[in-house]
Amino acid sequence: MAIPHFLAIPFPIQGHINPLLQFSQVLVTYGCKITFLSSDENYRKLKGARDGAGHGKAMAMDPNIKFVSLPDGVDPEDDRKDQAKVISTTIKTMRVMLPKLIQDVNAFDTHNKISCIIVTKNMGWALEVGHHLGIKGSLFWPASATSLASFNSIQRLIDEGTIDCKTGLPSRNQELIQLSSNLPLMEAASMPWYCLDNPFFFLHMKQEMQNLNLAEKWLCNTTFDLEGGAFSTSPKLLPVGPLMANEKNNILCSLWEEDRTCLEWLDLQPPQSVIYVSFGSMVSLKPNQFNELALGLDLLKRPFLWVVREDNGFEVNNACEFRGSQGKVVSWAPQKKVLSHPAIACFITHCGWNSTIEGVCNGVPFLCWPFCSDQLMNQTYICDVWKVGVGFDRDENGMISKEEIKKKVEQLLVDEEIKGRSSKFMEMVIKNKTQGDHNLNMFINWAKD
Repeated sequence: MAIPHFLAIPFPIQGHINPLLQFSQVLVTYGCKITFLSSDENYRKLKGARDGAGHGKAMAMDPNIKFVSLPDGVDPEDDRKDQAKVISTTIKTMRVMLPKLIQDVNAFDTHNKISCIIVTKNMGWALEVGHHLGIKGSLFWPASATSLASFNSIQRLIDEGTIDCKTGLPSRNQELIQLSSNLPLMEAASMPWYCLDNPFFFLHMKQEMQNLNLAEKWLCNTTFDLEGGAFSTSPKLLPVGPLMANEKNNILCSLWEEDRTCLEWLDLQPPQSVIYVSFGSMVSLKPNQFNELALGLDLLKRPFLWVVREDNGFEVNNACEFRGSQGKVVSWAPQKKVLSHPAIACFITHCGWNSTIEGVCNGVPFLCWPFCSDQLMNQTYICDVWKVGVGFDRDENGMISKEEIKKKVEQLLVDEEIKGRSSKFMEMVIKNKTQGDHNLNMFINWAKD
């Protein structure tokens, strides 16, 4: 076989599509062929973002990647933020259609048939389909390697009596869990399934890991220096980061139109002056907390760039009422370009892994505001292991007050030790790219065999 042909299948949300599409673009630069499978809904969104992107600046889907789509079974009236619903319907709907799609793709190019399937979390069923068809399987994990190690430890933790087999909650009065001797002690509440009050997610991931273990390679957008201990937990784990997105020719990676006027606005701000605020593609603040954040930003009397998604229940115009003369509010931003801009001083973030790795790669200090999933685990690394950020403390009502926001931002902006470590981690991670490229070559050669 001359070149490997990868079928890339992300779970149909932005936080999975974006990194797998970036990874696909990297594979293209190595001469690989990519067929990228999305849901019909997200294919339409990608096209819409392409057609309306950049306020007049055209974006393009990568011409070297063939995009195909299948329905995910989610009805138009269903809430796509209901992840349990999306997971269940995607598995039920796409699973029966995938063999025919693979057959059709292979018939189109009989000389270079699909040789390897790459999936993200929640799409392990596709590895099972590929396994029955004799196609190699691999996992591209869109979160930290440590979070993957934690999910892979579920059965062991159950067997040891550490967590309950039905809920994933601690079986004993246990506040700390250590996944291995090479990983840091973490609060039980930091386990990525712990804060999800629906037991569906824990039980789903317990089953999902059986499917994901069909993958021969587990690829993570991280580096050994960031999470060295995680790689001792499984020989399948392979760090291929940091992945530098292919920014040539304005290649599209986002489901939503990016407001690039914020880059022009950043050009007008002094160096290291702007507070960047974004909580990713899924998280939404409750109204009282939303207002408290707006008031906290106003108290700081500093320039800020705040991403307020149109689907979070708040109008961007409402947020603009709080911005005074200092801030700019956008519905979505080109985050990698924002974080690499010299005007950025710090990053108020939900600690999703894409945001975490992008912040580290640009040496930006963090203010951590995690909500669920692997975000609390990532905060542990940011604040306690790498020490490149600080967290917010909640009051007796569970709120992060405007005074707390002002205090922590001002504290971070004068903390030269955190700034220095942030710069050192940036240099270290960039140097790790050589090892990531080496591992990527190993992976591609494996896929060729």
